[in-house]
Amino acid sequence: MIEITDNNAQHGERVVVVGIQLGAETEWEAEQSLNELEQLVSTAGGEVVAREMQHRDKPHMRTYIGSGKAEEIAQTVGAEHAQIVVFDADLSPSQQRNLEDIIHKVRIIDRTGIILDIFALHAHSAEGKLQVELAQLNYLLPRLRGMWAHLERQGVGGVGLRGPGETQLETDRRLMRKRIQHLTKELEEVKKNRYVQRKKRAKQGIYNVALIGYTNAGKSTLLNALTGSDVLVEDKLFATLDSTTRRLNVDHKKEIVISDTVGFIKKLPHQLIAAFRSTLDELRMADLLLHVVDASHPQMEAQIAAVEDVLKELEVDSKPQLLVFNKTDLISELDRMRLKKIYPDSVEASAAQGIGLEEIRQAIDENMRKGLIRMHLKVPYTRGDIIQRLYSLCLVVSETHTADGTEIVVDIPEASTEDYVQFAT
Repeated sequence: MIEITDNNAQHGERVVVVGIQLGAETEWEAEQSLNELEQLVSTAGGEVVAREMQHRDKPHMRTYIGSGKAEEIAQTVGAEHAQIVVFDADLSPSQQRNLEDIIHKVRIIDRTGIILDIFALHAHSAEGKLQVELAQLNYLLPRLRGMWAHLERQGVGGVGLRGPGETQLETDRRLMRKRIQHLTKELEEVKKNRYVQRKKRAKQGIYNVALIGYTNAGKSTLLNALTGSDVLVEDKLFATLDSTTRRLNVDHKKEIVISDTVGFIKKLPHQLIAAFRSTLDELRMADLLLHVVDASHPQMEAQIAAVEDVLKELEVDSKPQLLVFNKTDLISELDRMRLKKIYPDSVEASAAQGIGLEEIRQAIDENMRKGLIRMHLKVPYTRGDIIQRLYSLCLVVSETHTADGTEIVVDIPEASTEDYVQFAT
């Protein structure tokens, strides 16, 4: 279990979660969203001791839920000895301050705050830490005044205050803005370096597959099953944060690599999308997006839609996609037939059981071949290095030795054709 930095929290800080059913949203949808928030709190190390739900036509301007409901939650907090109240919504800084005035002696955290906290837990690479810090600082900056006042009453630490949340709150706005500018510049350099690396991979004819999907859909398990690697697999939201790339072995010699990316979620904070743009740019350079879906999840369709929304925001929704329904061993035959009817080009799989892996490899191979161009080349015997490079770069269709050179027919990535035009026949 994740340790909580508050020394008084032996088994995780006690948390009350609050859901809001707005407008035309159904009660079931609101409850499912609150269930997901409970998972987020658990992943962050908190212990949910009570749930509250309210139906409103629209959010209350001052407190989001209204003062009456806020006072009711204050009673629940007292009865349950809770230390934190987490809202399944994005609260404005003033709403957070007003709620803290009504619900005394607890921290008020919104959905964005808890997601940022989890990202702080799971960032391990230098780039990931930079991205999380930038997102947290942009989130904290407009909340600085209220958080200073709250820290005077409560002290720091615990769920919602990790990473830069512990070190940057003592600085003033000017220093915080300066740090944000510095991080932004550093990440721009990272972005440039990543772009150069990706262009080099494309030039070398490496076929890039990016695993995408809702958080906890089983992407890391699938990556391990397909490539035989040992990427960390946990039944937690956002267990994978830093991008991981592995080679995929296929029958031919052409190199295919698969990258596991951070999971998506409904209401993904815009601060995170902006801060993680250099990592998510892995999707821009991908030749194929392999969209992994948890077929057993009750909100499967909503999760698919949430992923598609993020892809649109990143302007990569036109990329070739392969839809993989994972965990199909957990659903009925009737449900599998329904999925195949609605999504005829999809692949069914169970990464944990090793089911459907060969079908996924074949589908990746078929998509890879669609992006190749056939070239007829004649290479002098003095250029054996070219032949060697073609075998690693292309799919070789045929090879014939003549008196003055090697005639070779290859299926080659379009990005690499210019390098071999001089040998074309």
